[in-house]
Amino acid sequence: MELSDKLEVKFRLDINQKKALNKLKLFSVADLLFHFPVRYSDISEIKKISELVAGETTTVCGRISNLKTKKGFKSKIPMGEAQIEDLSGKIKITWFHQAYLAKMIHEGDTVKLTGKVTESKYGTYLANPEFEKAPNMPIDSHDSLFRPPRPLGTPPAKGENNLEGFSYPIYHETKGITSKWFYHAIEKILRDKTLDKVKDYIPEDILKKYSLPTLKTSLIWIHKPKNARDRESARKRFSFEEVFCIQLERQHDKFEYRKNKSFQIKVNEKEKEEFIKRFPFIPTNSQKKSIQTILDDMGRNFPMSRLLEGDVGSGKTAVAATAAYTTVKQTPKNQGFGNLQVAYMAPTEILAAQHFESFIQYFKHLPINIGLITGSGCRKFPSKVNPSGWTNISRSQLLKWTAEGIIPILIGTHALIQKTVKFKNLALVVIDEQHRFGTAQRRKLVRKDNIAPHLLSMTATPIPRTLALTIYGDLDLSLLDEMPAGRKQIITEIITPLKRDETYEKVRVELKNGRQLYVICPRINEPDRTPSLASDRAGKEINVLEIKAVTAEAKRLKKEVFREYEIGVLHSKMSKEKKEDVMKDFTDGKINILCATSVVEVGVNVPNATIIIIEGAERFGLAQLHQLRGRVIRSNYQAYCYVFAEAKSDKTIQRLKALKTAKNGFELAELDLTLRGAGELGGTKQWGISDLGMEAIKNLKMVEAARTEAIRLISLDSELSKYPLLKQKVHEKAGEFHFE
Repeated sequence: MELSDKLEVKFRLDINQKKALNKLKLFSVADLLFHFPVRYSDISEIKKISELVAGETTTVCGRISNLKTKKGFKSKIPMGEAQIEDLSGKIKITWFHQAYLAKMIHEGDTVKLTGKVTESKYGTYLANPEFEKAPNMPIDSHDSLFRPPRPLGTPPAKGENNLEGFSYPIYHETKGITSKWFYHAIEKILRDKTLDKVKDYIPEDILKKYSLPTLKTSLIWIHKPKNARDRESARKRFSFEEVFCIQLERQHDKFEYRKNKSFQIKVNEKEKEEFIKRFPFIPTNSQKKSIQTILDDMGRNFPMSRLLEGDVGSGKTAVAATAAYTTVKQTPKNQGFGNLQVAYMAPTEILAAQHFESFIQYFKHLPINIGLITGSGCRKFPSKVNPSGWTNISRSQLLKWTAEGIIPILIGTHALIQKTVKFKNLALVVIDEQHRFGTAQRRKLVRKDNIAPHLLSMTATPIPRTLALTIYGDLDLSLLDEMPAGRKQIITEIITPLKRDETYEKVRVELKNGRQLYVICPRINEPDRTPSLASDRAGKEINVLEIKAVTAEAKRLKKEVFREYEIGVLHSKMSKEKKEDVMKDFTDGKINILCATSVVEVGVNVPNATIIIIEGAERFGLAQLHQLRGRVIRSNYQAYCYVFAEAKSDKTIQRLKALKTAKNGFELAELDLTLRGAGELGGTKQWGISDLGMEAIKNLKMVEAARTEAIRLISLDSELSKYPLLKQKVHEKAGEFHFE
């Protein structure tokens, strides 16, 4: 059997199996070999039905009976029902929305079920369990099933399997194909000695250095492990491999970008200190350290690539302004006049306009022109008519002055990197909240004479160190983990349903004092009235009808709670213009309460908005909740965050309480990574990283090892010409990871 052989040629497949394999994107023998088990079911983990505890996710094994399909009495939800029995007792099974499962099993089948033990007023049942049919499986001979247990220390009788600790792989399945099919198909591939033709793409010296098994051994151990140690070794190898391939791709990008020359920025320490003294606050130690590191980078003759991470309100703009100041104070080489130029890119027009206003405050004492370019128009500071203010100018005039170097600082949206915008001496690019500014966009910044600007990327999304080192492997990292002095600590409260009315009264007091309120909801519109089940972060099933919707909540608040106040709505389905208008009205104080989805997470600076209510908090990750909370710590007024949680589970409430105790967003992001994995964290699902890759990202030592080896290989052989198999693998992986 060859790795490239099509599955439909080597295996007898019915129409449903073909559809299922297509859906899982498995077409060849190689695809099947790299479809790894998601977990392993160990016979020794099976529980007796009599020992089950409500709330636990557990595995039981027994005989099925009383199979039927029906619809919920009130909800009309289609469901399957059955009963499972072992020697110790029996328990009811319910499959919500999966009535077909009751037809896939037959009366009297021996099955293994894994599901949550759930208690209701009608009794205890297993909710939506996964199942494995086990008629010919070694599982039939487990002690707890249908024969008396063997006395301790007695060897198995002749012909009796000794299967304690037997590990059965569970794969991602879909309708038409089961883990059992994968188990036997892969066994056939392994028996055929197909793996003898597999060549390892990771260099042998790296495998030895980190005690990693070869590719052939890893593939056997991950599908058919003899013990837990072999299984973990194989997973470790594939985890390392995934991060290693990402790192090679990123380090190659970094190596290529650094081949370009850049403007060497010389620092006048006295002038820099004078500029910093003009800030309306005393810089924190982490701000001073970041400024120093950035200026050191810009003093070299190759372009800087740096990611500046800092909580909302930690002073990233001030750091960027200092780097911009140092840049524009320098004249171009071999030219005794003019300034080097800075481009500052923001994600939205409102944010670009706010940065424009901030930069005016930072630079108004200097003879420096500042421009603003957005889809709505262009501005220039200072105005000839009003030297302390700005004026609207035509786009063509702004582009002309930028190309001639007359405007040293240009702030804008993505419009900044369009072909029509030409700079004379662009020395620094600052990108705010667009850290996934890919290699292709970066190439656009390089001039024809191979001079590239320094690049400073900034984010307020707290990213765990391991994730940042992996995903942004081509960017050096700086952290702002302190808040400016004098900033009041936000008061955060976890609100259960009984305290809702009391909380509204506290909010009313603040609104009467002239403050403004954000109300964040997980949904845009109400769903149709057919109940359906979703899961919260703790895995608890909840009815989607209970999840608050922005549109409905805004109407309810206006009708029942805050009749006297103006309420606006903001969500991602609105047009860009409409969003901008609503945000402008909120910024100008025309709207008192803004009901929104998490679209405001990366958003706007409204110093007067000091209260935020977050509905359905269990639907958000901790790092995202922290981001949302950061919207209201933009001033020296006391800020309040009310986290409304509908969940009854202690686990969910404990997770939310971390918001009150964690010192900063990085701590919460690390906790999120531990509790939930990186699925939602910083949107990591969009990078296409597998579950194994995510396992690696939780392991700092593994990430650092992969990074070290990638840097070493790229520095010795930037095109990996000595490692053609590895180069091919990196190329394949780069297609899976959506870096651009």
